[in-house]
Amino acid sequence: MRQKGNRRRTTRGSKPGRCPAATPIDPATAATVSGTVKFDGAAPKAAKIDMSQDSNCAGSNTAENIVVSGGHLENVFIYVKEGLGSRAFDVPKDPVTLTQSGCKYKPHVIGVMAGQTIKIVNGDPTTHNIHPTPKDNREWNESQAPQASPLEKTFAREEILLPVKCNQHPWMRMFVNVVKSPFYAVSGPDGKFEIKGLPPGDYTIAFVHEKLGERDQR
Repeated sequence: MRQKGNRRRTTRGSKPGRCPAATPIDPATAATVSGTVKFDGAAPKAAKIDMSQDSNCAGSNTAENIVVSGGHLENVFIYVKEGLGSRAFDVPKDPVTLTQSGCKYKPHVIGVMAGQTIKIVNGDPTTHNIHPTPKDNREWNESQAPQASPLEKTFAREEILLPVKCNQHPWMRMFVNVVKSPFYAVSGPDGKFEIKGLPPGDYTIAFVHEKLGERDQR
């Protein structure tokens, strides 16, 4: 895994707010870190997943542990690992949605701030059993029937690559990344990412992938 990035000026910044008070950021001095994560060499062929144990799991499904398209690597979590010091940031009020559709989690990788709500939706005609297995947060295990109301959950502590599985469908797996700041992104199908509103400073940016590990860049 290798990454290409650049830094450019932008006029956007984070919002100051609630207690503990968010550290003000001058939009005139904030920047955007953007780039593309690429995969060197021949990409492995995605393994097909047998979902025949549940007739309600329609369609085809393939493993998402390494997803490469045109040399671009998807599902890499990028975040500011070091350099923010004691800065505080408001927790977003809007939830991040995690959907179960076609007996797979969508998206496969998400990022949230500690304390931010994750809204979990069951879009399938079958019951799912959502089971995060964290190291630093509280573990829980909850069933969700078809057409049931969304579950709303939060994680209190920072934790990277927190795995989530479905006990009903063992192939279902995704990762939640819980961080303390809004400065994170997930690479898309084109490998691109963008982190906006970063104040001036010296930072370590981490690129984390479930199979390929972590690469850091100053």
